[in-house]
Amino acid sequence: MKIALSCETTVDVTNKILEENEIHTIPFTILLGDKTLQDGPSVASEIFSYVEKTKELPKTSAVNQEQFKEYFENLLKDYDAIIHISLSSSMSSACDNARKVADLIGRDKIKIIDSKSLSTGIALLVLYARKLIDEKLSLDEIEQKIMNRIPFVQASFVINRLEYLYKGGRCSSLQYFSASLLKIKPEIIVENGNMKSAKKFFGSSSGAIRSYFYDILKKFNKPDLENVFITYSTASEKDIEFLKQELTKLNFKNIYITVAGGTISSHCGPDCLGVLYINDGEKTLS
Repeated sequence: MKIALSCETTVDVTNKILEENEIHTIPFTILLGDKTLQDGPSVASEIFSYVEKTKELPKTSAVNQEQFKEYFENLLKDYDAIIHISLSSSMSSACDNARKVADLIGRDKIKIIDSKSLSTGIALLVLYARKLIDEKLSLDEIEQKIMNRIPFVQASFVINRLEYLYKGGRCSSLQYFSASLLKIKPEIIVENGNMKSAKKFFGSSSGAIRSYFYDILKKFNKPDLENVFITYSTASEKDIEFLKQELTKLNFKNIYITVAGGTISSHCGPDCLGVLYINDGEKTLS
């Protein structure tokens, strides 16, 4: 059986990763006033410029049922079945829209998996799915194995600027101004498919990134060392190189560095960075 591997552009990976792993994507839509863009890593800078100029956040639109229908039908011209891993259903209607279309076409041909994650948290599951497809497992076996790993995806970010969260109604004016005054950098984690506030880090951006990094390694200390992502909206080369070197010391095999796409950047804004991996390894970090 020839199985297509699919997800939405909220997966936030490079074209090289998509091509090397034969991953198909369908884009979210981003509205900058009267201008319509397709989601992708190249649009984040345009979004930041738009917000800086207008003081308004862009609007994002999930993939609708009609778009999914056309997309899945086109894939099935070349494949026997589809594994589609979607942005958390608690964050977007995309997953439910995909499921409704799969019901119409046939669940024997299309498996829709709710990642309960976002950004490269989805990518971790997609890369695992690629491995399972290459091993020639059945559609049902692949679905079940992916579902079993979902609770172990460690997806978190540290945010240097709360402006976008404030504009989007995700933090109060008191939280926003207090964070600005005290130089608080909050950590956002994904838990059970939802984003929630976790720790608060203080001081410089670089200091907060280091504190965040060591904290997640302590909290999630059984990483699968196969894949790890450093994903950011904007970040300094110095901070990225520091994280890359530290992850290399920990013997992570594949260290991917990716830029957040338009959908994720629309919500977190610039100066947001996360280190993401699946926390179900066999060994505990010392």
